Parts: sequence; C-alpha cells; structure tokens
Amino acid sequence: MSQWTRLEADRAFTAASRARRRAALVGRVRRPGQVRCGLPVYDEAVQRRSGRRGVTEIRLEAIAGTTEPNRASQFDEHFRPQALTRSRWQRVWLAADQGVTLPPISVVQMGDAFAVRDGHHRVSVAKSRGALTITALVA
Repeated sequence: MSQWTRLEADRAFTAASRARRRAALVGRVRRPGQVRCGLPVYDEAVQRRSGRRGVTEIRLEAIAGTTEPNRASQFDEHFRPQALTRSRWQRVWLAADQGVTLPPISVVQMGDAFAVRDGHHRVSVAKSRGALTITALVA
C-alpha cells in the first residue's frame, strides 16, 4: 500500500468528519434547543415484515438509521463519522480503494427504509466515495 493511498484515506476521513461537525454546528444555529446527536435508532421488534429478503443491492439513500444504539452516536443521520471512528473507517476506505470485496452489510427493512444492523463503517465509506448502492443482506 502506497503512502499516497494512506494520505487519500486520511483526507477522505477528515473531509467526512469535518462535514459532520459543520452540519451539527449549522443545526444548532438553525434549530436551537433541538439536539440531534446521531443516527435514529429503530427497534427490530417493531419492524414491518416484507417479502424482500436475502442479499440484494439497496440504495444508500434508503438507509435511515441503525438498530444498534451504541453505533448511533458514532455517525450522524447522513453516516458522517465521528473522530473516534478514524482508524476503522480508514481501514474500510483503504480496502475499498484496493478493490477488496467487502461483505454485504446487514439491514432490517422498515417500510420503505432500512436500518443497519452491521456495516455502519461500510455505509459511511460508500457514501463518502459517492456510491449510490450497496450490497446488503436484508433480514
């Protein structure tokens, strides 16, 4: 792996993380008193059943939240990362850059949207790379 690739990963993370901080600041200015600290958390037990199951391509814009409360604070509603996720995020970015086939993310369908069970970093990296879809295991 070249030094340039690591530098690109660092720049990509810095840009995504900075966008998160900027959006949070703008949100606090525009909507004082409303605190939004991360991803919406969905309860899997409340999910609506759907006939769509198995591994499929889903639109990244259809991912609306998470089922993991501990991950909710690590990403904002647009899957922009918090600073503490830097090393894992960069490893995923570098793997994608090198053409490594990443495993499908795991999601739960909630009506027309999806909540991530596993693969938060992969979603964040895919969004920052400009991808429109991601391979997902729909449970």
